[in-house]
Amino acid sequence: MAKNPGELKTGSQGEMLHNRIKKRYRHLKKWAKRTGTDVFRLYDRDIPEIPLVLDLYGDAVSGAFYKRPYDKDPAEEAVWLTVMTGAISDALEIPRERVFLKYREHQRGKTQYRRMGRQNFLRDIREGDLTFRVNLSDYLDTGFFPDRRQMRSRIRSEAAGKTLLNLFCYTGAFSVCAAAGGAAAVDSVDMSRSYLEWAAVNFGLNRFKALPVPPERLTARKHPRDRGDPYRLIRADALPFLDAALKAGLSWDIIILDPPAFSNSKKMTAALDIKRDHKSLISQCLSLLKAGGKLWFSVNVRHFHLDPKEFPEWKITDLSALMEDEDFRGKKPPLCYTFTRP
Repeated sequence: MAKNPGELKTGSQGEMLHNRIKKRYRHLKKWAKRTGTDVFRLYDRDIPEIPLVLDLYGDAVSGAFYKRPYDKDPAEEAVWLTVMTGAISDALEIPRERVFLKYREHQRGKTQYRRMGRQNFLRDIREGDLTFRVNLSDYLDTGFFPDRRQMRSRIRSEAAGKTLLNLFCYTGAFSVCAAAGGAAAVDSVDMSRSYLEWAAVNFGLNRFKALPVPPERLTARKHPRDRGDPYRLIRADALPFLDAALKAGLSWDIIILDPPAFSNSKKMTAALDIKRDHKSLISQCLSLLKAGGKLWFSVNVRHFHLDPKEFPEWKITDLSALMEDEDFRGKKPPLCYTFTRP
């Protein structure tokens, strides 16, 4: 039976995606081997009519299917996704069951981070000499962001002997890198119990032990290693936590602020909109830095503008261009700034 125009178009797109992925994989696998990473961006909407973003995690793929600017019949869309999944599977020579494509559109609040399933397809992936656990099946995001690779590396290189606060820590990748870099103490704050438990797993995979500590029990550190709790996991809403930390006289050498663009989780005391709230959030963090300290601020938001005039006493360095890596060449990296005293 002759194929209709829609089937022919889908088949052609599947072939284009197959060829593009195969070419990219041949190029990037050599670079990944040299750099010692299992995870890299394989495809990022390179072909306009194929709106997918695909990341390779060892022997599996996690992908996002972006909403089209026009409506498409759901049945046709399902067929299209099946064909694209087959193209990915064939190009990489991996089973279809290891290709996870999730529908992504503009997310608001807790939708982006809620659990979507219980398949529990886990992998332990490596980045250099570190190991991180990812879940490719059950969340929109996997627990690990490839586009923060350079930022993780730089934070690790600066962490030796420092105390570090990681706000909105998610699964703790920055915190683990700081510990591996010889940080004297690392405090990781998130309001999700699940993500803090995940962060504890990531610490454990790298032979560090992170302990949960209620925010009300936090005190200023003097000799954290003598106290036996250099790596603390703190379940708290970041916004009131910063107020409480200031009142308690806490301070850190390095603070990492990598917040979601928006959050209105029921666990939070107030909604967070980073475009609206970044000035007050940054100011709170700066007030908690020790003398000579540094704030790392990163955000992945469209049309975001940071005005240096709002922080006249601080030297702001835009490192965004340095966050680009081989697998993100030509793509806009997350914005990344450091704040230090001039």
